Amino acid sequence: MNTDGPPTFSDPTLWPTVAQAEAIAAGRLGSRELLAMQIERIEQVDPVVNAVCTRAYETARDQAQRADDATAKGESWGPLHGIPVTVKDALATAGIRSTGGATELRNNVPSVDAPVVASIREAGAIIFGKTNLPRWSGEWQAFNEMFGTTNNPWDLSRTPGGSSGGAAAAVATGMTSFEIGTDIGGSIRVPSAMCGVFGHKPSFGIIPTLGYLDEPNGGATESDVNVFGPITRSAADLSLLLDVLARPRPDRAVAWRLDLPTPAQRGLHGLKGLRIGIWFDEPSLPRDHEMLEVVDGVATKLEQAGAHLDRSTRPAFDARAGWVQAMHLIGAAAGVSDNDHGISHTDWLHADRMRAGVRAAWAEYFELVDVLLCPVAITPAFPHTQQGTMIDRTVPCGGTDVPYFLVGAWASLIGAAYLPSTSAPVGRTRAGLPIGVQVVSPYLHDRSSIAIAGWITERVGGYEPPSLIG
Repeated sequence: MNTDGPPTFSDPTLWPTVAQAEAIAAGRLGSRELLAMQIERIEQVDPVVNAVCTRAYETARDQAQRADDATAKGESWGPLHGIPVTVKDALATAGIRSTGGATELRNNVPSVDAPVVASIREAGAIIFGKTNLPRWSGEWQAFNEMFGTTNNPWDLSRTPGGSSGGAAAAVATGMTSFEIGTDIGGSIRVPSAMCGVFGHKPSFGIIPTLGYLDEPNGGATESDVNVFGPITRSAADLSLLLDVLARPRPDRAVAWRLDLPTPAQRGLHGLKGLRIGIWFDEPSLPRDHEMLEVVDGVATKLEQAGAHLDRSTRPAFDARAGWVQAMHLIGAAAGVSDNDHGISHTDWLHADRMRAGVRAAWAEYFELVDVLLCPVAITPAFPHTQQGTMIDRTVPCGGTDVPYFLVGAWASLIGAAYLPSTSAPVGRTRAGLPIGVQVVSPYLHDRSSIAIAGWITERVGGYEPPSLIG
């Protein structure tokens, strides 16, 4: 069901943010009214989903009332005026407990917002809670010692994905208008796909990542590969939030400017004539056959809509070596979270030089296609598995158990190359589990991947509410 047009649900908590914002601006929906509906939804479904780990209702109610008073006077705080939201607990949020999912920060209440949090506040959003995640955002699930396990709203016995699992589950169930996730190895895209919502992993470097709680003293520096980006119920919301979030970090804003090209500047005007690379079946990675069946059906419908599909051309590098190298770089960047000494700086420089070759190969590939479609993860949402480590766990895929660390190999391959990627919901398995696809564009062409995700979900897929909420 497409949600980029007018609202298709009677319940405003399920509307895309753009529709909520328009209704608040027009006085048809109150900010305090919407907040009350979202709090009611949390009270109804969060006892079984467990997505919201910290709540700050009273301050939010006061802010929502001020937003409604401003609306009545014809005033606007910005494009997110009066929109109530939760924020992933990995992001420093002034005045609200922010833990990174780690007991070391159990009582941490920052005095300063992460720049992305400041950006949505400046645009008019009202923050009323934090969402659950794994310790230091280091998992493809969402559980930790303090707040327990977040469940997938489509099947409570399964993970919502990670690390932004609480964020994606909250968006899927209408507990929040949108979310800001983090993504170093797939942490926006994997949970978005597994919960049936939209998520955008931006080009590396276009959204500030200061204020990231990945270790006890984290937040003052930025890590390789890691990005922040929106999780929403429509592609139009992703576009709106990209405008709000994409900017130089504060210490560079005096001189730097960001001007991302539009799809029209690339000559893209819809699915007809669009050159789409298809890379669904990779021999070096396990395959979930039902998921491949669904995404192959999506590709067929895009071809029927006039898109030109290229199923044979690949970027000029070895795929297995590519995802292995990607996970090596991600591991080096994430190792600080648990005081892992990781690799030497010399080794990192060698890996970075290899990445430069991979990035050049991607750039050449995007001379041949406008966008690539590939899987987000090797499987839809899988049953909770928390015993052991990420190295010795397994997950079911394609009728067998495969190494757990492969779950995010597709996401890592894209992310470590700094490319923008939009995760779009395009269907469900026979058991009703959401299936997502990555829409990947050339570096800095974020607006193209978001727009094309919207065009695709106008034809097939799009957000639908889980049966858990009726």
